[in-house]
Amino acid sequence: MMSIASIGSVASALVILGIVFMLVLNINSLAETAKGQFDSIQVYIRDEVQGVAIEEMNAFIKKLEGIEEVSFLSKEDALKNMKKQWGDQGYLLEGLETNPLPNSFVIQLKDIENADGVVKQIKKLQGVEEVKYYKDIVDNLLRITHFIRLAGTILIAVLIGISMFIIANTIKLAVAARYREINIMKYVGATNWFIRWPFLIEGIILGCVGAFIALGIVGYSYKAVFDVVTQKLYVMLSAYMIPATILTHNLAVIFIVLGAGIGALGSIFSMRRFLRV
Repeated sequence: MMSIASIGSVASALVILGIVFMLVLNINSLAETAKGQFDSIQVYIRDEVQGVAIEEMNAFIKKLEGIEEVSFLSKEDALKNMKKQWGDQGYLLEGLETNPLPNSFVIQLKDIENADGVVKQIKKLQGVEEVKYYKDIVDNLLRITHFIRLAGTILIAVLIGISMFIIANTIKLAVAARYREINIMKYVGATNWFIRWPFLIEGIILGCVGAFIALGIVGYSYKAVFDVVTQKLYVMLSAYMIPATILTHNLAVIFIVLGAGIGALGSIFSMRRFLRV
């Protein structure tokens, strides 16, 4: 009965931990994916800047820290892109006597956090008319990402602590039921570690069994939710979700390590007072 209680404690704690872990990872994945859609900067150039001056600006921008790629977009190509975006209404732009769009550089950043520093450097260049990037969106996304990481880390650490406390006390009851056996072994000369090993192995096995049960529950539940979202609800939302196979694989490693570790530590801590004979 004590073994069943220990397995139930491990499984219950890891199921709760797994649910929180899934939520944190998916929300973080959503934020990171959204960040990737706003990690570009467009630099508009004045019309009088031509030829060598554009090449010099291009070379300067490429040397800036945090730049992944720089591409030049001529005003003619920009107008063609606008016609494509307008679709059936694109013919309306053919009546323009002059092209009102400026030449520009499209800059791809390595990390969205580099945006402010890069923009400050580019604005110092002569010939730059305007720098366009999604500052408000970028700032909000960075705040959300940092909050999710901090809150998730704290919550997971608290849940692991609570799990260890519950499981250690459950295993303590199992060890207490055998205190007479432990006392007899101590009196006949058995060392502490000779007595600990069977309980340590038992704790690891119980922890692993609980981890596999929790993995089955969490993995199956997440796959069911992922399939519903993918097939019946919002296909676009599923693009932001971590695939079930990847998440289950990561959870398997985490659950087994946590289950075995918690079981082993619970057994060791629970036996301390029973070894003092």
